[in-house]
Amino acid sequence: MLMKSSAQSLTEQLAQRFAQRIRDRLLAPGARLPSVRQCAQQQGVSPSTVVGAYDQLLAQGLVEARRNRGFYVRESVRHPGEPVSASEVGAGDVTQAGATPHPPPLNATTLIRGMFHTVSDKPQPGMGVLPQEWLQSSFLSSAVRRFCNVRELNDLSLQYGEPAGDTGLRRAISQKLKNVAVQATPAQIITTIGATHALDIVSRTLLKAGDYVMVEEPGWAVEFARLDALGMRILPVPRRAEGPDLEVMERYAQAHAPKLFVSVSVLHNPTGYSLNPTSAHRILQLANAHNFHVVEDDTYSHFAPEHSTRLCALDGLQRTIYVGGFAKILAPNWRVGYMAAPQDLVERLLDTKLLSTLTTPALLEKALAWCVEQGQIRRHAERIRLRLDGARTRSVALALAHGFSFASEPTGLFGWVETGVDTDALSQRMLDEGYLLAPGALFHAQRTPSSLMRINFATTQEPVFWETLQRLCAEQWGRT
Repeated sequence: MLMKSSAQSLTEQLAQRFAQRIRDRLLAPGARLPSVRQCAQQQGVSPSTVVGAYDQLLAQGLVEARRNRGFYVRESVRHPGEPVSASEVGAGDVTQAGATPHPPPLNATTLIRGMFHTVSDKPQPGMGVLPQEWLQSSFLSSAVRRFCNVRELNDLSLQYGEPAGDTGLRRAISQKLKNVAVQATPAQIITTIGATHALDIVSRTLLKAGDYVMVEEPGWAVEFARLDALGMRILPVPRRAEGPDLEVMERYAQAHAPKLFVSVSVLHNPTGYSLNPTSAHRILQLANAHNFHVVEDDTYSHFAPEHSTRLCALDGLQRTIYVGGFAKILAPNWRVGYMAAPQDLVERLLDTKLLSTLTTPALLEKALAWCVEQGQIRRHAERIRLRLDGARTRSVALALAHGFSFASEPTGLFGWVETGVDTDALSQRMLDEGYLLAPGALFHAQRTPSSLMRINFATTQEPVFWETLQRLCAEQWGRT
């Protein structure tokens, strides 16, 4: 909130607020700032205060003014030439009713940076992880202490670990995968620094710049951005309740000969959908017919029923690669993930791992192996699932009571919420209230305006969040 009694002027406070959001990537390059008139109404200040703040941002090189269009966050390279001043653009600059501002480019780091930047002390609905208090346990410290005596610590710290990962952990993961009907020997398993690292290893091993890759849409924003950064050509496949759109997949396969299909088959992010057996069999038929691999990201397996349909279970790791991790359920900062792959790909994948990180931290892998073997993670996951079920029930009831709906059946960790308004614009208003949202546009390969947003059920149980969301939708867009 802007304070008249502050040592800084209202203009300086407003400029500083926008500057911090730009530096933290909470306002992405190319994002449009509110019009002068709109910003003045939102912040309860005069248009001249906003003009002064925007002029300060222009002087700092953080934004650019586009004549008769408004103010936009600059790209990384400053354009030469004299900038247009805020006063020249005009205090009355507004988007025409019903018109959509030019959308900013995809910026998955917005949410990633939000994980490390404290927006406020409020629960954050856009976060992709469970609250810290949910993850706290006593067995993690016990597991680490088992390997922290002088001899063990020296043995584990003063030399590199095993290239494929700790043998004990790979054996434990092999046993764990049997619970979801995925048959993988320890020799087929490679540990990684988180599941994202595993996905990156697969991409760098099987693909080269310019290759086509099919990815579900909506989908994980980081995967779109990561593949784009590697120079891949992304083919977005619409995700339905039963699985990906098979007709679209077949057309892509015939026209572009994609090398890979990336799927979150169980508790899909952000919709919560889970694959059905019929779709799974057809995907594998397409993969065999058109010679592409399938990487199955099972990051949310700890929240899902073990009997859920998994491509790797049906395929027997012939054309499929299974990716998993423990960050969502256990210890995000341990960064322990893994992949289970066809035997003929293991050595190639291992070479890529060695080129990127050499080995992975043996101390944490051994501690995690003990947690798996002792059943600690299984019991911990059961407690989390029960707590999440209660949180989901409360969050859904609050959403419906405040006039919002769900675009898909609420399951798992995330909800795919219909707001009826532009959630890119809504997310900036909610930042003023101390909430970080995950607008629907982030979950598309080409960022387009969306009225959807992803929520975390664990962090949306307070009525005040839904009351604030409802109020802003009514104030800004007249939504009731």
